[in-house]
Amino acid sequence: MKKFWRFLRRFILWSLILFFGTSLFFVILYRFINPPVTPLMLIRIAGMAVHGEKLNLSKKWVPLEKISPDLQLAVVASEDNLFLEHHGFDFKAIEKAQDYNERKQGKKVHGASTISQQTAKNVFLWPQRSWVRKGLEVYFTVLTEFFWSKKRIMEVYLNVIEMGDGIYGAEKASTSYFNKPASALTRNEAAMIAAILPNPKKWNPVHPTSYIRNRQEWILWNMNNLGKLSY
Repeated sequence: MKKFWRFLRRFILWSLILFFGTSLFFVILYRFINPPVTPLMLIRIAGMAVHGEKLNLSKKWVPLEKISPDLQLAVVASEDNLFLEHHGFDFKAIEKAQDYNERKQGKKVHGASTISQQTAKNVFLWPQRSWVRKGLEVYFTVLTEFFWSKKRIMEVYLNVIEMGDGIYGAEKASTSYFNKPASALTRNEAAMIAAILPNPKKWNPVHPTSYIRNRQEWILWNMNNLGKLSY
């Protein structure tokens, strides 16, 4: 029995060392090298294969300098007003979301994930909600905030985020929806793309619902409030 517990302790110890070492390695690696694929992309492809659908994965990495500043501002206005100020977590937004969810039990849950958290989730983790995944999301968010710059976080975010059915990243979204590179997006187009991000498989910026148009108008208003981004 003593040998078993000794083996178990060593197994747990080496498993933890392997996990922390591997995660640290990839976070530092992706500071300099662009992630080739994300867990969500693989999950979507696997789902298409299982259902006998045509495999659809459209993405093209471009540097942040080739993504419209209006789109960068639009996603901040839509998703994370304090992106340049916080260190990965917006605690006031978390408190507001918790208060809302407690008052509206049984209705749609409001989240408070920052762009940093969403980037950590998209690059390193799976999409389903669970306490384990949320804990790992916090861990990877801390690492990316420490090892990456805000500019790098935004660059990765805008290149890997799902923006439609099989569409990932700003460049492919821009060419697919508006037939132009991401660098040429207008302010209105940028706000429209940002408006669909909560559910890009359901909503389309070319054929927006009244709800999406209202979101676009609010995002444009908030963009004016925020001004320019200075990394």
